[in-house]
Amino acid sequence: MLSPSEYDQLDGLRMAALVRSGQLTAAELCQAAIARAEAVNPQINAIILPLFEQAQQRANAGLPTGPFGGVPFLLKDFGAAYAGVPQTAGSRALRQFVPTEDAELVRRWQAAGVNILGKTNTPEFALMGVTEPALYGPTRNPWNLQHTPGGSSGGSAAAVAAGIVPVAGAGDGGGSIRIPAACCGLFGLKPSRGRVPTGPEQGEKWQGAAVEHVLTRSVRDSAALLDATQGPDVGAPYFLPQPERPYLEEVSRPPGRLRIAFTLDHPLGRPLHPECAAAVRDAAHLLASLGHEVAEVPLPFDGRAVSTAFLMLYFGETGASIAGLAAVLGRPARPADVEPTTWLLGLLGRTYSAADFAAARHTWNDSARCMGRFHQAYDLLLTPTLATPPVHIGELQPKPFEQKLLKVVNTFGLGGLIRRSGIVEKLAEQSLEKTPYTQLANLTGQPAMSVPLHWTADGLPCGVQLIARLGAEDVLFRLAGQLEQARPWFNRRPAALTL
Repeated sequence: MLSPSEYDQLDGLRMAALVRSGQLTAAELCQAAIARAEAVNPQINAIILPLFEQAQQRANAGLPTGPFGGVPFLLKDFGAAYAGVPQTAGSRALRQFVPTEDAELVRRWQAAGVNILGKTNTPEFALMGVTEPALYGPTRNPWNLQHTPGGSSGGSAAAVAAGIVPVAGAGDGGGSIRIPAACCGLFGLKPSRGRVPTGPEQGEKWQGAAVEHVLTRSVRDSAALLDATQGPDVGAPYFLPQPERPYLEEVSRPPGRLRIAFTLDHPLGRPLHPECAAAVRDAAHLLASLGHEVAEVPLPFDGRAVSTAFLMLYFGETGASIAGLAAVLGRPARPADVEPTTWLLGLLGRTYSAADFAAARHTWNDSARCMGRFHQAYDLLLTPTLATPPVHIGELQPKPFEQKLLKVVNTFGLGGLIRRSGIVEKLAEQSLEKTPYTQLANLTGQPAMSVPLHWTADGLPCGVQLIARLGAEDVLFRLAGQLEQARPWFNRRPAALTL
């Protein structure tokens, strides 16, 4: 029988190796994961749909002998469709929605041998950088239960950080892999646009800004799962060159002497929290000590233009999502079907024109060209992942007067009036003030990772972000492997949980 402490020390690849060698069984791993979930999930609310019985049945019947054969795994309740299992996307409007077909990414995860134990919490339509949906309630950070694990993949991050599973599915349309990785002391890599399949139904997600992958403790688990899932599927709109060698091999290869620029400039001109600045400076010193060429530079992109373009995407996609609810509800959606903030975002999406959206879309290309020029001089850009350590639960929820305003605006459909008042710009800037660094890579399509190298004085994780040129996941994995060896984080565990 696998003890909790033994289970806690294994990453996914090690678990699978023990299963292949006969030292463990998939059933033993499954039981250990369920026991851990039952012990800690009531405290953190990471898993909102347990599938424990089905997982036990699969473990007993035999799982594919892939690189992750028998490894317990969780799916985010957004994006990665799992046939026959409800997919609510954190919304009361979708409580009865059940996909009839697996997403191609889920097929590839299953072919790699993972054993799906359940689905994890996410904000409604994965729209927020915190995970506090009205439908399921907030997910809590295992490092401090009064703080957020980030979002939108907050449930997956909390589950991995709490040791329920070594790896969990996640998605990133504006930072939703990297933000929770930074909040929970995990490794989180957002692959390049087109690296991971989006089929069979979607050609691209969020106009190509969103991509799915995983959250992990070890770098090698992330690399090996990207090996298992990367590559286009039928009808894919993007084709990237195949990697020169498996990403898993890159993790143990020397990265060479990299040219790394770092910046502490806030994209919106706001103050940067001292802990986040310290995290970047410490990372820069570590990188220099490892032999890399490190230089401080001004912010090499137009942060306000990127934020404005991202918000146009945000409004437009929310409006489209709300309109799409009619196919599930059998009628047009109403304000009561979704959370007030979500409805307002949809209203705003309908106040902009196609010309407005197209103009914002041009910023994506402008930013990609800007970063292309940047990468002629530097291999990587180092920034904070977040502009602040993990915020308190409820800190970013609308204040009472804002809730009253939302009710009036939504009741009378006053999106246009709100837009013209200038309130939108103020609220939007407040929203992105704490998460202004991650959206760039979504718009440009570049790969980016958050690495857990720093903890605050009061014990909260504070990740740093590294952005590479399009298609250069290999560079990120080589450097991440070096950093993991130089500053190991795998054995750091949250003390906030009671067992």
